[in-house]
Amino acid sequence: MKLAALISGGKDSSFAIYKALQEGHKVTDLLTIISANEDSYMFHSANIQLTELISQACEIPLTRQLSAGEKEKELLDLKKAISSVEVDGVAVGAIESEYQASRVRNICDELGLEMYAPLWHREPLGLLREMIPLMDIRMVKVAAAGMDESWLGRIFGEHMIRDLLALNRKYRVHIAGEGGEYESLVLDAPFYKKKIHLLETQNIWMGDHGIMKVVQAELKEK
Repeated sequence: MKLAALISGGKDSSFAIYKALQEGHKVTDLLTIISANEDSYMFHSANIQLTELISQACEIPLTRQLSAGEKEKELLDLKKAISSVEVDGVAVGAIESEYQASRVRNICDELGLEMYAPLWHREPLGLLREMIPLMDIRMVKVAAAGMDESWLGRIFGEHMIRDLLALNRKYRVHIAGEGGEYESLVLDAPFYKKKIHLLETQNIWMGDHGIMKVVQAELKEK
């Protein structure tokens, strides 16, 4: 199947691309929604500008669609982006969010496309443990009880999993961050031809949540 992949730069959308390629699909296009609303119900915004660098890293063309980020109205922007490419389906990294999945599914149905969601209803802990050996994942946004500024920039590994499990037990933080508790950035993946190297970052902390802003980054040979 010829797929366009919705990509934010985070682990879930990136891993969905990996799974699609592993299963023999062709990912011919990347689609990114640039939302003016940081609290969008549909789209991540942390370091979204780096999707351009990710496109270069994996040599898959990127279509960027601007959106005001108004609830429900932003779906028209998504539909416009999907309509701009010639594909058989759309790959998404949704795990448990029925809100996101149902709306992408409805758009795909309207356009006569398949929705490819390889992570849907996967067990979060097992999913993280499958991702971590394959991708270089960094924590770039946190907004959950028990997470402070020290989480920003952390590399995903077994030690982080233990810390996430502790927060899950104490505060019910979702292991995979599906409820918006955190956002991630993938610097390298099996389908990247080059890897992303961070040159300058800035932590911005706002009392109970924060973001690691990537100020400058470049591609390096693997």
